[in-house]
Amino acid sequence: MAEIKLVAEARNDFGKGAARRLRREEKVPAVVYGHGAEPKHVAVDSHALMMALKTPNALIRLEGEGANELVIPKAVQREAIRRFLVHVDFLAVKKGEKVAVELPIQIEGELAPGGNLLEHLLNTLPVEVEATHIPESVTVSIAGLDAGHTVLAKDIALPAGASLTVEGDTPVLQVVAAQAEAPVEAAEGEGAEG
Repeated sequence: MAEIKLVAEARNDFGKGAARRLRREEKVPAVVYGHGAEPKHVAVDSHALMMALKTPNALIRLEGEGANELVIPKAVQREAIRRFLVHVDFLAVKKGEKVAVELPIQIEGELAPGGNLLEHLLNTLPVEVEATHIPESVTVSIAGLDAGHTVLAKDIALPAGASLTVEGDTPVLQVVAAQAEAPVEAAEGEGAEG
């Protein structure tokens, strides 16, 4: 995954009022933490950050005002209704360092014929990977799977250098038979007594 470069400005004002002023200037307050260092408070352009966050587990290089840090987003807060960015926590990372992330699960193939349904027990797969080589997703083939089949975490082919952070026997996907609704029959004899 390529690095996404964003300009970060150091910020010294804190609290709700300062955060509101930043958002009016179309910037998002953020905190960079990690490696035992003091947290750094920064502001990042709202639109550029929103575009960067469209990529799951984006690897971001924050540059500007003496900052040159490689980070990944760890916590993203959005406004409940309009969904604009309110605050972001970044985790500072280094090349070669392993980080825990959740990879989106992509499905390929078709289930066996017969009206089976695929139930997603997990939408993301928790793994540990090198910070500068975070895959965008993992792919699971469901080709020909029939009702009763369960895909476990250990059954999923992981990208090179990745390891599971959940038990291998954790169910991820399950194929279930479609439930047919029984036709509603009118009860005989209703209203016949009198």
